[in-house]
Amino acid sequence: QVQLVESGGGLVQAGGSLRLSCAASAASGRTFSTYAMGWFRQAPGKARERVAATSRDGINTYYANSVKGRFTISRDNAKNTVYLRMNSLKPEDTAVYYCAASPLSYPEGRDYAYWGQGTQVTVSS
Repeated sequence: QVQLVESGGGLVQAGGSLRLSCAASAASGRTFSTYAMGWFRQAPGKARERVAATSRDGINTYYANSVKGRFTISRDNAKNTVYLRMNSLKPEDTAVYYCAASPLSYPEGRDYAYWGQGTQVTVSS
C-alpha cells in the first residue's frame, strides 16, 4: 500500500549532525497522512530498536531513551516525507536506519507493516 525510500545516511564524526529523509508513495487507498510513521535502527549483533515515532498529524512523538534530546522526528504530509534530524551523534548510533509505516493510530514496535530498504549511518570516534 505504501513504498518507502530512505536517504541522507553517510559517514559523520562524533558530535556531528545528519538528517535522514523518508519519501513515501501510497499505491492506492490510503494516503500518506493516514499512516503513523517510525524510525528504527539495527546495528550488527544488536536487536532492532525503534528510535522515534510520530502520529498521523505529526503532533505526538515518541523517542527511545537512547536518543531523547538528540534526535527529532518530523513529517511533512504535503510532501509525503518523514524526517529524522540527528544531532550530537555518537559512535553507538552507528546502524542501518529504517523508515516504517503503520496503519494504526498509535502503533507499538511490532505494529509497522511497511518498511524501507534502510540507509547506513556511520559515526566515527
